Amino acid sequence: MNKFKNFLWGIVLIILGVILGLNALDITHINIFFDGWWTLFIIVPCFIGLLTEPGKTGNFIGLVIGVVLLLCCLNVLNFELVWKLLLPAILIIIGLSFLFKDSLHSKINKEIKKINQSKNKENEYCSTFSSQDVDYDEEVFQGANLTSVFGGLKLDLRKSTIKENQVINCSAIFGGIDIYVPKNVKVKVKSNSIFGGVDNHHKHDEKNEDKHTLYINATCLFGEVEIK
Repeated sequence: MNKFKNFLWGIVLIILGVILGLNALDITHINIFFDGWWTLFIIVPCFIGLLTEPGKTGNFIGLVIGVVLLLCCLNVLNFELVWKLLLPAILIIIGLSFLFKDSLHSKINKEIKKINQSKNKENEYCSTFSSQDVDYDEEVFQGANLTSVFGGLKLDLRKSTIKENQVINCSAIFGGIDIYVPKNVKVKVKSNSIFGGVDNHHKHDEKNEDKHTLYINATCLFGEVEIK
């Protein structure tokens, strides 16, 4: 997915470079500084995020806001009316995302619920206005709850032992969570993100057929979960 994201950004930059080059040679006269051109800095990243990131809500809201602002700048929509309806529209979109988030991840959601219900004890780690590093060095990992509020939290599982499928429940609220995962496990992500998201950089070892799955159950509000 990261390769696809880089590919899309590459295409965007190439197109922009070609337009600027053709304009410089007087072959074309495309005005890239049209009314509302600055909204593209909202529209393009959010559109690419919709195609490449598991958390869709924040990118969808950002895309809608960007398009609406562009239409206002072009005098297609009335800015005053849009401003009045903006907050209600955002609340409706967020509400719909909460209503349908389980159906969008039905298979992963069932597995996460099954694993969570089978655990009698869970490891809780919370970082609030601070940072915390948690290392599992030659220990058996049996799932965890991670919460970062205006802080940073790092969970290192590279030297841990994972004997069965496990779940990491993550809540990143104006904070960041970094998870370092062994190469011999698969990673599946369920994300409900609002102006935040999950970046999965993990590369598992394809040669190891007998690998377990680590489910990342993430909620991000202006926060980020990064899997490495």
